[in-house]
Amino acid sequence: MSISLLFLVVMVAVSLAGLYASPRIIERSLFRPYWFLRRRQYETIVTSGFVHADLPHLLFNAFTFFFFAFQVERQIGSARFAALYLFGLVASDIGTYFNHRNDQNYASLGASGAISAVLFASIVYFPWQKLIILPIPIPIPAPLFAIGYVAYSWYAGRQARGRINHDAHLGGALAGLVFVLFTDPGAYSNLLGSIAG
Repeated sequence: MSISLLFLVVMVAVSLAGLYASPRIIERSLFRPYWFLRRRQYETIVTSGFVHADLPHLLFNAFTFFFFAFQVERQIGSARFAALYLFGLVASDIGTYFNHRNDQNYASLGASGAISAVLFASIVYFPWQKLIILPIPIPIPAPLFAIGYVAYSWYAGRQARGRINHDAHLGGALAGLVFVLFTDPGAYSNLLGSIAG
């Protein structure tokens, strides 16, 4: 089993279990910046990325992951893909920690940061990829989808309701770009050559 398929299966299984069988799974997995150091809830910076607020939230993230993760893993290998995913997950919560470290009531969840990292790494490697998203009848270029993804995240973050960590999308996007820059800088040369030529 590929690591991307393993991540997808775990994300879906744990989220569905938390949503429909045992809500305690979600409560124990939430990332709470205020309590992160005070109660040493270190594991939640990872566990929060495997649970979701509701079924649409899970489907949106799983759909995005499905379209981008497998080809990225084939491009960079399973070990580097796992590192990319986990780096995106942790890095995307750094901003959340500093923004909410004094708010006792704030809690967040979702794989959005890690998936944003994968999405933006994918765009470096495959800038001309297109997606078919029903019911839109025309293929959407991946960079356009990524811009829409981040724009929606920024807007949703300003309207913040519930526990979805919309700000993690932005941190994850930067994490994905930085990860590729440091682990495979030649990919950017190829990207520029692809755009220029």
